[in-house]
Amino acid sequence: MIRNIKRKFSISAPRLAVRPHVPWYVRWAITLPFIFAAGGLVWWAYDSGLELAGFHRGLAEKELDGLRDRVAFLETENAKLINQLAYYERQAQIEQSAMQETSNQVKNLNEENVRLKEDLSFFQNLPLTAGREADLSIHRLKVEPDSLPGEYRCRLLLVQNVQQRGKEFQGSLQLLVNVEQDGKKVVLQFPQESSPEAAANQLNFKYYQRVDRIFKIPADVRLESVQVRVFEKGAREPKVKQTVGLS
Repeated sequence: MIRNIKRKFSISAPRLAVRPHVPWYVRWAITLPFIFAAGGLVWWAYDSGLELAGFHRGLAEKELDGLRDRVAFLETENAKLINQLAYYERQAQIEQSAMQETSNQVKNLNEENVRLKEDLSFFQNLPLTAGREADLSIHRLKVEPDSLPGEYRCRLLLVQNVQQRGKEFQGSLQLLVNVEQDGKKVVLQFPQESSPEAAANQLNFKYYQRVDRIFKIPADVRLESVQVRVFEKGAREPKVKQTVGLS
């Protein structure tokens, strides 16, 4: 113990340094400029290294700005082209629809023209056969498949005899459709009694009347023949009837 005391206070004792107290903000104020200087030096060295390697930051940023402008321009042009494409597609659809409508009108007019020619030919020869006809007769009866499955179109021409043409004929039309369903013979009537379609089958003419009717049967039956019946107003029995097979 005595030896330790002598060691602390003798010539061999460790040196004691006395320094003035420096506040922390003073130390930071002295240190920060050196840190910023070191950071700037590192950044300068990094940038210089990139330029030595062939990479120029200013040119790269300029090219990047140019590419951004180009992308914005192309996006604007793309939006314009999309709008133009949509407009042309709408115009094409309108023109296609108009062409289809015109084609249908031409087709209908051609069919109407054919029917008118048939009517003209028929009426030109009508006086030669008028004496052999009944008071009312059915001519050019045809039954053909229509556009939809199970739909059929029935066309005919009703003509009064020469002696009856001054008299107005009033009555109705009825179709009896003979079909085969599951191996059995079935008769379908058009229109049904008390049906809203009955009014469309009323007849009223003096000389002749063209009849064009559409009827629909189930898809699982096979049509065999159609009988057309014409009833005079108030009569229970048909005045004239005629049967035809599928055209």
